[in-house]
Amino acid sequence: MSEKKETKKRHNYTTEFKNQIVELYHNGKMKSEIAREYSLSLSMVSRWIRQSENTGSFKEKDNRSREEQELIELRRKNKQLMMENDILKQAALILGRK
Repeated sequence: MSEKKETKKRHNYTTEFKNQIVELYHNGKMKSEIAREYSLSLSMVSRWIRQSENTGSFKEKDNRSREEQELIELRRKNKQLMMENDILKQAALILGRK
């Protein structure tokens, strides 16, 4: 027998929906109750509330810590420098042959 793996569909919730969920929480409804009523995970509800309270935005890039942002920037710069270094190595090999 072969088993079929069930894959969960990724839901894209609108900002308005997320704001409504956060508003329900601020109006006194419990997180677990909200999650159950709207078929959401408790961690998702908690994350939306935290994001709303911290930055007012639900975008991951707006909710990164300074350290996370710095790490992303350093990785980008490192990748750029590695590419430039590779180009210089290739140029040195080409010029060395002449």
